[in-house]
Amino acid sequence: MLTLEATPVVPARAELAEGPVWDADRGLLWWVDITPGLVHALDPVGGADRSYPIGRPVGSVALRRDGTLLVATDDGFSALDPATGALGTILARPAEAPPRANDGKCDPRGRFLVGRVGLHSAAGQGGLYRLDEDLTLTPLLDGLTIPNGLAWRSDGREMYFIDSPRRAVTAYGYDPSNGELGEGRQLGGRVSDGEPDGMTIDADDCLWVAVWGGSRVMRLSPEGDLLMTISVPASRTTSCTFGGPDLDELYITTARQGLSPDELAREPLAGSLFRVRPGVKGVLPVPFAA
Repeated sequence: MLTLEATPVVPARAELAEGPVWDADRGLLWWVDITPGLVHALDPVGGADRSYPIGRPVGSVALRRDGTLLVATDDGFSALDPATGALGTILARPAEAPPRANDGKCDPRGRFLVGRVGLHSAAGQGGLYRLDEDLTLTPLLDGLTIPNGLAWRSDGREMYFIDSPRRAVTAYGYDPSNGELGEGRQLGGRVSDGEPDGMTIDADDCLWVAVWGGSRVMRLSPEGDLLMTISVPASRTTSCTFGGPDLDELYITTARQGLSPDELAREPLAGSLFRVRPGVKGVLPVPFAA
């Protein structure tokens, strides 16, 4: 099995970096630092990394067709204008939903699916929600703990999802016409050393899964077999996505959250953004439909 090593791009010292999204129109990589409430924009060519303070924790972002970003925060969904840094009024609020926004991604039709986590990440108190084009919010899954990675098969008929403490990827039947879930099944085996976190998919319908506590990203076949490992010099590997002009660069986020001073001394690159060229290409993210 092939093993490659990722190298640092931004020594960010992020508390909890997550949610990388490639913006092909601008040639930027968007990513978030959840706890301090920062949305980052990396220019891989010039190397500049700009941050936009949101003023509250931010779980994830999605591209929008009008050039703004859809930002998922604890109190709802707002539009961020990258030109001015201004955060608009709340477009939708999560009524009776768990308090903290987490990982999110748009489905093949541009609906924004976002996980929400219970207070103190209480077991079984999280859920997965779908924000539709008309800004209605629909619960899809409950009884979750830390809802994380999302990805869809190229035909849109299957959704891959991670609830991290379950230590496995679940594949659900998916109806792209209405965003409804079908039956779920475990894809492959359980992760024994670490917890699966964020996830992306490549042009061959293989999954790339970041392993929190495992210092790596795994490439899994559509059947769940391990095909490749990307070694990351930071134990709390959080998420990944493909970017670059040819979509052949895998960007990987990491975290410093919860590491002791001794552990941080052993992991000076914890919280950094990493990159590797694994020899395959990804797919472009779908912008939010509204």
